[in-house]
Amino acid sequence: MRWSPVDVTTKEQHISEPRINDRIRVPEVRLVGPNGEQVGIVRVEVALQLAADADLDLVEVAPMAKPPVAKLMDFGKYKYEAAMKAREARKNQVNTVIKEIKLRPKIDPHDYGTKKGHVERFLTGGDKVKVTIMFRGRVQSRPELGYRLLQRLAEDVVTLGTVESSPKVDGRNMIMVLAPLRKKSEAKAEQRRRRDEQDHSRDLAIESTHVEEVLLDDVLAEQIEEATAAQATAAEEVVPVLAEVTVTEEATAEPVAEPAPEPAPVVPAAPAAPAPRPTPRPAAARPSPAKAVPAKPAPSAASSASSASVASSARPTPRAPRKSAAKPPA
Repeated sequence: MRWSPVDVTTKEQHISEPRINDRIRVPEVRLVGPNGEQVGIVRVEVALQLAADADLDLVEVAPMAKPPVAKLMDFGKYKYEAAMKAREARKNQVNTVIKEIKLRPKIDPHDYGTKKGHVERFLTGGDKVKVTIMFRGRVQSRPELGYRLLQRLAEDVVTLGTVESSPKVDGRNMIMVLAPLRKKSEAKAEQRRRRDEQDHSRDLAIESTHVEEVLLDDVLAEQIEEATAAQATAAEEVVPVLAEVTVTEEATAEPVAEPAPEPAPVVPAAPAAPAPRPTPRPAAARPSPAKAVPAKPAPSAASSASSASVASSARPTPRAPRKSAAKPPA
């Protein structure tokens, strides 16, 4: 079995940028001048010639019209202005965001103040706030506690927002929605304005500091120049005075007599050196007499006997054996 050919239809691709100059393929266009004046329906060749003469581009601004509308303009400038418009549109675009704050019926006063600060910050930024009271345990039988807490919060932030959705029970929770008094775009514009003011004040402070530094440098330079000029003037005034004083001293100075030359000192003659004495010859070495060594006396018989008795007395006396006591007969 053969497959039958499938007819493939090509869809027209829509180009985001408009067609310009030679890309315009229609025979006639409704031409608009660069200042918005209506020229009329002309041939595309004539429109291209007019664009070349004016050093501009022929841009197709309404391709779906019959005939299409083309305008003489600077295409680069046109693209830049379109990009700036899209940027401003994105900047002023409002994204609705709902912030949520959860509370308990028996919340501490300090915790309540913290939660209220968050709600005020969200409302100031232009966002909606969803306040949820959570009931747990035996507190579920006292829904009036949550209602009173929500009413108290709405009264505390009445200058920043209003109650968009009144308190209602949702299961074990109670919900209330607060809406800001001004739109988010206005809040963003206010934030940008404050930021610009802060930047401007900071720039002014930096510029004033720079100006003060420049003025201080100028004042210091002037003071240095004045001091230098004063020193130069004083030096110019002192030099002639010193010259006059020097000339006056030279004129009034008396001639100084030169001292007589002193006689040369008389140097006495040096005494004659004494004659050297003859050195005596050393005497011949003489032998020294030898010293006599006394002889030891020989020991006598009496001294030897006494030494033997002393040695024998020094020996220990032997101990007699101990006699054991006789046991009586049985």
